[in-house]
Amino acid sequence: MKTTFAIVTLSLLLSACATRSGTTRPAVTATVEVPVTSQAAIVPDEVPGNAENVANEGLPPVELTEELMYQLLTAEIAFQRGDWQPAYINMISVAQQTRDPRVARRAAEMAIAAKKPEEAMVAIRFWRTLAPTSDEATQYYVGMILLGDDLSEFQEVFALRLRDVRPQSRPLLILQVQRLLLRAKDKNEAFKVMEKLVAPYLDLAEAHIALAQAAFSSNDPVRARTEAMLALKAKPDSEIAALTLAQIIPDKAESAQSLRSFLSAHPDSREIRIAYGRMLIEQNLYDQASKEFEILLKDQPEDLTTLFALGILGTQTNNLKRAEQFLTTYLKVLSENPTENRDPAQALLVLSQIAEERKDTNAALAYLSRIEPGEAYFGAQIKRAQIMGERGELTSARQLLAEFPGTSELEQVQVIQTDAQILRDSDLQQDAYRVLETGALRFPENIDILYDFAMAAEKSNQVDKMELALRKVIKLAPTNQHAYNALGYSLAERNLRLPEAFKLIEQAVKLAPNDPFILDSMGWVQYRLGKLAEAETLLRRAYTLRPDTEIAVHLGEVLWVRGEKADAQRFWRDARTKDPKNDSLKNTLTRLQVDL
Repeated sequence: MKTTFAIVTLSLLLSACATRSGTTRPAVTATVEVPVTSQAAIVPDEVPGNAENVANEGLPPVELTEELMYQLLTAEIAFQRGDWQPAYINMISVAQQTRDPRVARRAAEMAIAAKKPEEAMVAIRFWRTLAPTSDEATQYYVGMILLGDDLSEFQEVFALRLRDVRPQSRPLLILQVQRLLLRAKDKNEAFKVMEKLVAPYLDLAEAHIALAQAAFSSNDPVRARTEAMLALKAKPDSEIAALTLAQIIPDKAESAQSLRSFLSAHPDSREIRIAYGRMLIEQNLYDQASKEFEILLKDQPEDLTTLFALGILGTQTNNLKRAEQFLTTYLKVLSENPTENRDPAQALLVLSQIAEERKDTNAALAYLSRIEPGEAYFGAQIKRAQIMGERGELTSARQLLAEFPGTSELEQVQVIQTDAQILRDSDLQQDAYRVLETGALRFPENIDILYDFAMAAEKSNQVDKMELALRKVIKLAPTNQHAYNALGYSLAERNLRLPEAFKLIEQAVKLAPNDPFILDSMGWVQYRLGKLAEAETLLRRAYTLRPDTEIAVHLGEVLWVRGEKADAQRFWRDARTKDPKNDSLKNTLTRLQVDL
C-alpha cells in the first residue's frame, strides 16, 4: 500500500497552533530551498524609511541613505553575477548596521542559494534575533536544523510550541512535528526527539501515531506496531491510526485484514475504504477492489476518483463495456465540473484503446482527437497516425506525422520509427529502409534508430549494413541483449560464421536468460551446429514461455529432422492456426516438402 505518513499537509503546521492568548501563527515547513528571484531581493521601496511601514510592521526606523542604497545594490549585483561571498558579507553587514530582519533574511537566501549552510545558519540566527516572533524565520531555522546532525535546537523550539498551543490544536501540531522530523538525516535521533516531545501528552492518540511513524522511519517495526495499536485503543475511530497500522504491518494479507476490521466497525470511513481498494489493486485482486469502489460510488455517484478507478479496473478485468461506461461518465462529470487538477487525457487514451479493441477505429480516432496539448498530446498524435496506417490511409498518416515532428530527440526518433512501421505494414519495405537510413544518419548514436535500421537492412538482405549498425549498438550499449541476439540469429539463419553466432547469442542469454526469443535463437544456432537434442530442449522451453509462431516453426523443423514428424506437424498446425500467412512457416514447409 502506498499510504504515506504525509497525511496532514505541512501548510497546516502552525496555523493550527494558536497561543493561549489566541494569536494564530502561520505555518512552518521544513524546506529551505528558497527560490532566489528579483522579487526576493530588497529593493528601495522595501527598505526601511517609510514611517507608516515602520509603524505597521514594527521595523527599525532606518533612513535610506545613498550609502545604504549603494551597499544593497552592490550586494545584489555581485550576487547576480555569481559572486555570492562579497554579496553575503555586504548584506549581513547592512543587517547588523540597520537591525532590519528583512536584510538578514536576504543574506540567508543568498547563502542558501550558494549552498553554504554554515553561513546561512549565521544569517538565520541573526534574523530570528531581530524578529523573534517571525514564523518565517522559524521556518528557515527549522529547515536548516533538519539538514544537520544536532536536533536539540529543534526539540527546544517545538517543546515550547507544544506547551503553549491551545489543547484542541495540539494533536494536529504533534502530527506535523513528526512530518517535519521525517526530513531529518538521523532517523534514530529523530525518534528520540519525538519521544521526548510527546512524553507529556501520551493521553492523546496522535502522540502514539507520531511515535509509530517515527519508529517505523527508524526501522523499529515492533515499536511502531505497538504505538499504532495504542493509538487505535485510545481513539478507535482514528483513520490516521488505522492507516499507520496498515502501513507498518509487513504482511499484505494481514495489513488488508486490519483495514477490513476497521471498515467493519466504521463502514462510512471513506479514506480507509479508498486505501483498502488501492491495496487490493496492488495485490491484483481487481474484482474485490471493484466492489469497494462501487460502495464508494453509491455514496458519491459523481466522485471523479472513484469513476476513474472503476473505469481502469474494468479494463483489468476485461470488462471493457463496463470500463467504457465509467470512463464516459467520468468525462461527462469532469466537463461539467472542470478542475485544473484533472486532465481528461488518460481517460480518453484508455477509451481509444477500448474502441480499437472492438475494431471501432472511428471512435478510437474521435477520442484521440479530443486530447488537447499537454503531456499526452504528442503520444496521441502518434497513435492517431498508427491507426490511420492500419486503416490503409497511408498518405493521411504520414502527413499527420509531418505535422508533429517532435521537439526533443526522443520524440523525433519516435516519429521516424512510427513512419517506418507504417511503411512496413503497407509492405513498402524499401521506403521504410530509406526512412530509417536517413534517421540513422541524423541520429548516429541513437540505439533505437540504429537497431530499427539494422532490422530494415536485414529485411532488405543488406547484411553488411545490418552488421555495422548492430555492432555500433553493441559498442554504444554493451548490455543491449537484443543487439547480440539479432546479429547472432541473423548469422545463424544464413548459416554463416556459426561459432561467432553462438558466442553472440550466448552473451544475449547471459544478459536475459529467460527471454523466449533469445532462447529460440540459441536453439536455432544449436540446430545449425547439428546439436539437435540441445536445440529441442531450448526450443521447447522457449515455446513454453511464449507459444509464438516463429518459435513453433523452428521447433517443428528440429522435431522433423529428428524423425518426430507427427509432433512436428502438430506444432506447425498450431502455428498456421495462429498466423496463416506467416512467411517463415510457408518457406519451411516448402523447403522440407511437407503438406499439412
